[in-house]
Parts: sequence; structure tokens; C-alpha cells
Amino acid sequence: MAGGVILSTSSKKLHEGKMTSFVLLACIMASSGGLIFGYDIGISGGVTSMDSFLEKFFPSVYAQQQADSSASQYCKFDSELLTLFTSSLYVAALLSSFAASRVTRVSGRKLSMLIGGMTFLAGSAINGAAVNVFMLILGRVLLGIGIGFANQSVPVYLSEMAPAKMRGTLNIGFQLMITVGIFAANLINYGTASIKGGWGWRVSLGLAAVPAIIMSVGALVLPDTPNSLLERGFAEEAKKMLQKIRGTDDIQEEYDDLIAASEEAKTVKSPWSNILQNKYRPQLIMAILIPFFQQLTGINVIMFYAPVLFKTIGFGGEASLASAVITGIVNVFATFVSIATVDRLGRRALFLQGGAQMLISQVVVGTLIGLKFGTSGEATELSKGYASIIVLFICVYVAAFAWSWGPLGWLVPSEIFPLEIRSAGQSITVSVNMFFTFIIAQVFLLALCHMKFGLFYFFGGWVVIMTAFIYFFLPETKNVPIEEIILVWKQHWFWGKFIADEDIHVGEHAFKNTSA
Repeated sequence: MAGGVILSTSSKKLHEGKMTSFVLLACIMASSGGLIFGYDIGISGGVTSMDSFLEKFFPSVYAQQQADSSASQYCKFDSELLTLFTSSLYVAALLSSFAASRVTRVSGRKLSMLIGGMTFLAGSAINGAAVNVFMLILGRVLLGIGIGFANQSVPVYLSEMAPAKMRGTLNIGFQLMITVGIFAANLINYGTASIKGGWGWRVSLGLAAVPAIIMSVGALVLPDTPNSLLERGFAEEAKKMLQKIRGTDDIQEEYDDLIAASEEAKTVKSPWSNILQNKYRPQLIMAILIPFFQQLTGINVIMFYAPVLFKTIGFGGEASLASAVITGIVNVFATFVSIATVDRLGRRALFLQGGAQMLISQVVVGTLIGLKFGTSGEATELSKGYASIIVLFICVYVAAFAWSWGPLGWLVPSEIFPLEIRSAGQSITVSVNMFFTFIIAQVFLLALCHMKFGLFYFFGGWVVIMTAFIYFFLPETKNVPIEEIILVWKQHWFWGKFIADEDIHVGEHAFKNTSA
């Protein structure tokens, strides 16, 4: 379903370029923006399962947790105030992504990354020193603003810097850093939970400063992308940067494509109104549905609440954090599978295989939990073997997500938009992602309390829908130069009717239509 578009041999060689050490280092440093997002996802779930943290800030939850074991295992952590703490970050990230869109377009990708790092640093300091719930939530809001700026700019930066044949691999560096952040957070939670005196949660929250500093320093020393330089009127600098990142002076055809895209971008006064035009309908639908579906895989339920979830299904406090460390390791290593295969097998193959594997895992986990707790949720001692089987299938699920919807949920939206609406498109992706992360964080504990083990079947049903959507509506974008992806949409069986021939201003030298 790639749409029947092929590159001519000379253009293919030209556009692929080579992986220069300069590009590799720039992309590694930029990818560190994923650390702040991953660290927060991992740290929050662990901290909210620490007794000392709950006792200080959420005593009603702590009291409920200490109540007799006949209480429903599904409802132990149902608290609106605790949910507000965890999900306030996502509202802030959602709103800040719109401001980040303008900064990214007008002032470049670098400045957005720097603002993201510095704001996250401030939030981590306030959270680590928190003495009341207000300080906790204020810190979370600042963390959210940092994440909004980082998630808006980093995937776009990576997609623009990378040569076409390596774009998937380098962009997934962002998701790899998210998984490393989650894993590091799980290890830190495991260590700080046993600190005597009950102040371990301060260490966990305060150490968010480390990824924030890494990202801020990286943003200061990184070069800006040729696409961004051209968009802001620095034509000569853009050409020199393109030569530098491609490792050759022979970049005229790719540069011509950037010029054409830049000229098109200059005619657009308001990306937000332009993005509603018919010719951008395919990208707009993807920018909304891919992050929407990514959240409805149920991954944040597993990763964000992994310690809580394991504690709920009968693991002890430290055992639940240890189980979260296990899933964190799986998450990191499975992401390497995606890095190794995304530019060879393509985006569609990973989406489809990952969807099938996630569905099977969710059905099995839901069934196992249902058989043990039933609909009443009354506490039942889990045998070591039974609990291990649940953890195993959760790991199978996490692995599938980590090489499919995890990285591709950020990669595909960042590479499909033409330059003139790219910053607006990425903001839509981030805001939709954060909105549904917020909704799921708000309702998950309540849903677990009411839907019980059926929650896993609920997310499994959504996995069926999203996998079918990918099969029918997402064309393959591997190895296609970023400013020429419009040709892939034009050739698609469904999306092609939205794009007129006169809407295409790039790639005439590079492509030939197989139907010609």
C-alpha cells in the first residue's frame, strides 16, 4: 500500500546520503529530550506507590490502602486528588505545545528544546522540595510545560536532520530515550523506596533535574536543521548545514526540494487555518488518530501505574517496584528491535505485528487477573508462579508496544507533514497525545475500580480498531525524503483524491509514477 511511487536510481543515491558522525551526535543529543518524558512517566507511578509519599500528601489513600484485605483490590488507589497530581502535567503539556509550535516555527527547533529543558529543571526542583500538594502540582505543571516543548520540537528536529534511509532509526532515538528514562526511574524508585526516614520520594522527584540538564546543554550546542534555517530566511547557512550533515557538496537536488518547500511555507500566513485545507486532510487525520490510538493501546496504564498495578494484584511494595524494573528492561531492549528494523521492514509491518501481539497479551492478562480476583476484587493470595505468568505476558505486551506504537507514534506524525504546516501538525500530535494521556490518567483508577479486569479487554478492542486503520489507511513512508512524502499520499488509494496535481511542488526530478 505504499502507493506505487519509486525513486529513480540517481535520486535515490543522492537523497539517501550517508550517516555522518556529525548527524549521529546531533541526533543522540537531541534524542535526550525523550529522557525527561520517560523519567516522569516512570517516576510518578513509583512515587505514588510509596507509603511515605502517600502518608504525607494523600493520607486518605494511605488509610484506604492500609485497610483490611477484604477491600476491593481494584479500588484501593481511587482518589481524585492523587489523580490530579499525576495528570496535571498532561494538561500543561497540551496547552504549552501550542506556544511551542510558534517558537519552533519562528525561532527554530533549538530554542524550543532549550525552553523545554529549563522549565523541566525548575519543575523538578519544586517537586523535590515540596512541602504541600500545591507545590507538588505547581512542579508538575512546570514539568508538563517542559514536556510540551520537548515533544513538539525533538521528533521534528530528528526527522529533518536524518538522511532519508536512516530517518526511522534516528527518530526512534527519541523513543529509546523515553524507555531509558522510564527504566532509570524504575531503578531509582527501587533504590529510594528503602531509604530510612521516608524521604526517598524527594530523591526520586528531584533527580528529574539530571535529564533536564542533559537536554538543556544539548540544546545549547546543537546546530539547527537546514529546513528550519531556510524557513527563517537563512538560505546560505541552510545550504552549508545540508552539505555538512550529508557529508557531501553534491546536495543540489535535495536543496532544491527544501527551497520549494520553503517557498510554499512562505505563502502560508497561518498554519492553523491552512492545515484544515483538503490537501492536508491525510496528514491531519494521522496527526489526530495516531496519538489517540497510541494512548488507547493501554501502555500508560501499564507503565505509569506498573508499581500500583503489581501492588494491586498482590505483589508486596518492593516486589511491585522490582516487577516494574523488569518491564522497564524489556521496554528498552525491545526498542532496539524497532531501531534495527524500521528502515528495512518499514513502518506498516511493525505496526501490524505489534498490534497482533499486544491484543493477545491483553486478553491473556485480563483473563488471568479476572480468574483470580473475579468481579468482586476481593484479595486473593497470588502464587509466585501465577504472578510470574502475569508479569511475563505484561512483558510480551510491553515488547510489542516498544517496537511498534511506542516509537512509530512519534516517528510517523513527525515525518508526514510538509514544511509549511509541520510545526502546527506536530503540535496537534503532542496535544492529542497529552489530552488522551490526561483523560486516561483521570479515569484509569476509576475505570479499574468499575470495569475491573474488563479494562484490559477494553484496550484490546481498541488495538483491533487501530491495527485495521493502519492496514487500510497508512501508506509506507520508509526511505522517502521528508519533503517528498506528499507524493506517497498522492498515490494512495484513498488519500490521493484529496490532493490535486497542482498541490505538488517538490520531487519532480526525483520520482516517476509507476502508472505512467
